[in-house]
Formats: sequence, C-alpha cells, structure tokens
Amino acid sequence: MRTSRLLAALTLSALLTNAFILPSFSFCAEKVRNSKVTLLQDHKYVDALISGIRSAKREITGCFFLFKVSDTHSSLPMAIVRELVAAKNRGVEVTIELEQDAGKKRTVYEQNRRAASLMADAGIKVRFDTPRTVTHVKAMVIDRRFLYVGSHNLTQSALKYNNELSVMIDSPELSEEVLSYLNNL
Repeated sequence: MRTSRLLAALTLSALLTNAFILPSFSFCAEKVRNSKVTLLQDHKYVDALISGIRSAKREITGCFFLFKVSDTHSSLPMAIVRELVAAKNRGVEVTIELEQDAGKKRTVYEQNRRAASLMADAGIKVRFDTPRTVTHVKAMVIDRRFLYVGSHNLTQSALKYNNELSVMIDSPELSEEVLSYLNNL
C-alpha cells in the first residue's frame, strides 16, 4: 500500500513537471500526502473518467489537446461525449476547452472541432485556446474535488491501445489550483 502511494506521488510529480508544466502552481507534497491518488494505467483511465462524469453533481471542467470522436459504436471518445451530454442534461455545468492548432495542417483543430460541435449542440460550453499558443493539457476536474490529469488525449488510440499514464486525485485544494490555471488559459 505504501509503495503504491509513493509510486502515485512520484507519477504525479513527473506528470506535473514534465507532461504539462505548471510553473505558477504552489504545488507541495502535503497536498498529495493528504489526498487519495489513484494511478490510472492505459485503458483504466477511460473507465475511471466515465465513472467520475456519471457521478458528477455540480460541475465538470476539462481541457484537452486532442478530442477525436468517430461514428463507430465502440468509440470511447464518443462514449465520453455521451456521458458529458448526460451530465449536462441532469443539470451539471460542463465546460470543455480544446486546442485550436495554429499549424498549417490544422488537423488537431479539425478533430477537436467535430467533438466541439457535438458537445455545443447539446448545450455544453466549449471554447478553444488562442491560436498563438499550444495548449497540451489533458485534465478534467469534477465537482471541484476530483482531478484527472496525465498523458491521455481523448482518442481511441490513447484510451484503448497506447501505453498511457494518468492519475485521479481526490483533492479539493489541488483541484482548485488546476481550475484556476485552466480558467486563466
């Protein structure tokens, strides 16, 4: 038990300093030590994320570099869209920010635009970052308490096939810091 907690804390530290850099955070080990941290390897992330969305009562705020939906029945990103819409329909405030992709090919933006349209058509607040900067964040905060952060983009590959590593942290304090960061993008 102690080893898995240490591994989760080290993973979180690596994610926050390497996977997406948060230089303005006043992150400290005490916040992790007093929080429940769950390591979400590979496909375990999507199950945990969907479970979190289903249990949301008030608010969901997410920010993702890539949200790539498809029309196939087994599309895990589409399942996430359906769960976000269901949350919105039961009165949860849902806001998602996506990468706009200022590059010449704009392929990320095209993929994100499709997911954004599906969510916006259902009344979800969707916004795009400024084209002057890349927002490579992959994070979701549920009810200002549960933070999902790590390497997972919302793509079929990342959610089902890739080697990916994320964490779910039960910490109102850290969730508030991440929300502050996301709201200032």
